[in-house]
Amino acid sequence: MTPGQSQRSIIVVHPDFDRTWPWAADHFRVLWKAQGQTEFIRLAPDDGRPVCEIVADPVGVTRVVALNVPVTVACAARMLALREAVFSPEPSIEVGDALAAAAGVRTYVQPSEGFWGQSVAEFALALTLCGLRRIPQLHRAILITSPQPWDYAPPSGVGRPGARGQQFGDDPNFANGTVEGKRIRVVGAGNVASRYASFAHKLGADVAAWTRSPASRASIGPARAASFVSTASSTTPISSLQWCR
Repeated sequence: MTPGQSQRSIIVVHPDFDRTWPWAADHFRVLWKAQGQTEFIRLAPDDGRPVCEIVADPVGVTRVVALNVPVTVACAARMLALREAVFSPEPSIEVGDALAAAAGVRTYVQPSEGFWGQSVAEFALALTLCGLRRIPQLHRAILITSPQPWDYAPPSGVGRPGARGQQFGDDPNFANGTVEGKRIRVVGAGNVASRYASFAHKLGADVAAWTRSPASRASIGPARAASFVSTASSTTPISSLQWCR
């Protein structure tokens, strides 16, 4: 901004964005309000106007966030004071060129990788635990019948080797027990899988992962890649890979 120029920040969000990211726009609003006055506009579902037709006096806008709201070349031309912009999805090449031609405008685009990395990896870990301990099946049996399935005492109260017991609630007919000591193999060590492998590794599992390219190692970070990621070419059969930890 030029000396003496006041900051005017505007966030415009369409319900199509909220459909995928129901908390993101309001979180953005909280962050920006802590920095100063912020105008927040949430559109009606049938409102398809570009951002410059929604905002009053777009000429004076210095920062804008447009979330699933169209941004046109005309908008770029009208926002003469604009210095920072966030667009989701990324605007067209023509709009990008128009913004680039305006000296001093910085645009930010959220990369696609990492949106759900931590969340989905935690779901995967939860599913692993549920599978080993058969938690969904046990819960359903309790709902349908009675709390009896939760009683781990052996039949008639008489203990038998290898049978159900007070300190053994798993089903030996399926993979069971703790994550510790299990052998886990991950095919495709991307943003989600690398986190999942890290979780399992920390719980004591024997973890190895396979990824197609060294680029994947870089994308997941050296801390996770160093301990359990091996690489192979895209033509290497998975069955013949030399897995490493």
